Amino acid sequence: MSGDQVHNDSQIDTGSRVNDSHRHRDKHKDKEHKHKDHKKDKEREKSKHSNSEHKDFSEKKHRDKDKLKHKDGSSEKHKHKDKEKRKEFKVKSPSQEDKVKKEKENGFSSPPRIKAEPDSDDYCFSPKHEKSLKRERDDDDTEFKPKKIKTEDEKKAKKRKQEDEDIKPKKKTKDKDKKEGAADGKKKGKKEPEEKWKWWEEERYTDGVKWKFLEHKGPVFAPPYEPLPGNVKFYYDGKTMKLSSQAEEVATFFAKMLDHEYTTKDIFRKNFFKDWRKEMTPEEKSIITDLNKCNFTEMHEYFKAQSEAKKQMTKEEKQQIKEENERILQEYGYCVMDNHKERIANFRIEPPGLFRGRGDHPKMGMLKRRIRPEDIIINCSKDSKVPKPPPGTKWKEVRHDNKVTWLVSWTENIQGSIKYIMLNPSSRIKGEKDWQKYETARRLKKCVDRIRNQYREDWKSKEMKIRQRAVALYFIDKLALRAGNEKEEGETADTVGCCSLRVEHIKLHPELDGQEFMVEFDFLGKDSIRYYNKVPVEKRVFKNLQLFMENKQPEDDLFDRLNTSILNKHLQELMDGLTAKVFRTYNASITLQQQLKELTTPDENIPAKILSYNRANRAVAILCNHQRAPPKTFEKSMQNLQSKIDAKKDQLSDARRELKSAKADAKVRRDEKSKKAVESKKKAVQRIEEQLMKLEVQATDREENKQIALGTSKLNYLDPRISVAWCKKWGVPVEKIYNKTQREKFAWAIDMADDDFEF
Repeated sequence: MSGDQVHNDSQIDTGSRVNDSHRHRDKHKDKEHKHKDHKKDKEREKSKHSNSEHKDFSEKKHRDKDKLKHKDGSSEKHKHKDKEKRKEFKVKSPSQEDKVKKEKENGFSSPPRIKAEPDSDDYCFSPKHEKSLKRERDDDDTEFKPKKIKTEDEKKAKKRKQEDEDIKPKKKTKDKDKKEGAADGKKKGKKEPEEKWKWWEEERYTDGVKWKFLEHKGPVFAPPYEPLPGNVKFYYDGKTMKLSSQAEEVATFFAKMLDHEYTTKDIFRKNFFKDWRKEMTPEEKSIITDLNKCNFTEMHEYFKAQSEAKKQMTKEEKQQIKEENERILQEYGYCVMDNHKERIANFRIEPPGLFRGRGDHPKMGMLKRRIRPEDIIINCSKDSKVPKPPPGTKWKEVRHDNKVTWLVSWTENIQGSIKYIMLNPSSRIKGEKDWQKYETARRLKKCVDRIRNQYREDWKSKEMKIRQRAVALYFIDKLALRAGNEKEEGETADTVGCCSLRVEHIKLHPELDGQEFMVEFDFLGKDSIRYYNKVPVEKRVFKNLQLFMENKQPEDDLFDRLNTSILNKHLQELMDGLTAKVFRTYNASITLQQQLKELTTPDENIPAKILSYNRANRAVAILCNHQRAPPKTFEKSMQNLQSKIDAKKDQLSDARRELKSAKADAKVRRDEKSKKAVESKKKAVQRIEEQLMKLEVQATDREENKQIALGTSKLNYLDPRISVAWCKKWGVPVEKIYNKTQREKFAWAIDMADDDFEF
């Protein structure tokens, strides 16, 4: 719109306002005159008065306010109309960008964007919070280019008008005003994190740079140890014994776990006692020589009572704790990365305790020491404000490494591994990594046939090293096995992967279960989860395995000329960025896509389609060996669900009887009322049938997933765009597949995947 047009429109607008104002004043005087002449009909006149020009004022105001107030009210009304008219003649300029930003804060969704155009720097600033600043651009991008031309559709305009009209009644009293302000503040506080940075529409950094600016507040340390009350005793050999503060703290770790299976295991007890003695004073060491003579019962009962008291807390107490946690989250749970506020995943450092490990870990029961500021390495940008350590302490080191993604790191004492504080899965850093992972797997799809042909050829190689590599790659591809890493003996649990399989982990059967060339696998995989599988293999693979096992003891390596480094180096030569893990991601994603095509039928309702999705996901979880122990509450929850199904069946029987009776009644009466009753009963039967089907589908789903963990593959191995495309194609809400946290993690996929996406 040109400047002249704006000027002319504003003149017309002003003129119309003046005329409206005169008309309104004359009309208002007539009404005042009527008001004086008809005192007896005061209530009726008030009703007319409020219906004509003062719809937004309450009857109480009409009784209490004088004529002057009426005039003020009408002029205020005109001012308000004025504002609305100005809004209709908005000029599409850079300032409008700020306005749209404000609309987002008030709950307006953003209109369609033009992806091809770069974001302008001006668009980044929000007038109140300076949030969502975009990353720096090259010099030729600094010129202002409005990325989006944003207009309000009719619904938004209507909503805005309604909100504006609601302003007057809300300002009746000062107290109400304050309450409204507080409520608005809360709403804004909740909505602020929802304003998503669409990093996937921007250019990515090169040369390994992960960020250009990073500022955070550092970690939140575990609270100091609070000594036990005097009435809680520790007994040794039947006698009370007062422990030193350090020894008592470690004793409480064991006492808290007293009713857990871990404390019955010999390796756990042995490791705990060894580390506990290190914390004792010389006097305590000389007395406490046998763990079996220690009595932690009173300590255990004390912590149990504390746990129960926590459950019995009042709403006010719970709210107080919640508010304190929220305050800590706001202070430490966010960082500023490249001028964007990003959520931190694990900003609290784990408190000291006893190491549990997974499965029969050889180090279970050992003491996880308290992490102090002197153990901490801070990573932030040079131009940021370095986090302050707690008073009287200092950090181990402060780094400014923008080629790593962690904010804080330290070395834990059990296995000597480095622990990190990283960004939340919904952050740009994590999202980019996920996106890149799935894109690499999609590239493998284009060359997987060539790679498969090559490793088949390598089965016949004269070099044993090449043959072993080819057979291992076949297992990784066909069975989605992990590559496995070499470990020092006794350092961790005896878990293996494909490259570290031993002769004892497989059995060869020339014929088994009616099939030829069967291989039986039985070993502990990652997290000490047993992998047991019987699979038919190609004849040449079978012959090679026989060759690899010749003259070897059960504890010898099956692939003695191979390790993960050799395998991954070879894979890099086949395709840039290819590792053994990419095969796992590729096979998981392609399996999901194929299963969804086979299992989904158009005429199914949404619960049935979700069951089909879970079945497809389950096929992937079985392929990847994602098992779990059945939940402790499984039987009880299934009983409750079965009770609901039985009750719904009874309800359906009653509804069908009522429908039959209504049909018989309609046959006799033949009137409109009885026909309507039949239709109503039919709908009731249909509704109950749908509810029953939903419950039965839920029961089937739970039973089938009893020992399968669907979450691991869904979050780590399946390209989310496959699931999003499936949802869009079949009209299934994405909320039914991904919860709120998962939708934040996969915001990039939800935004970019269309219903025709193919992995």
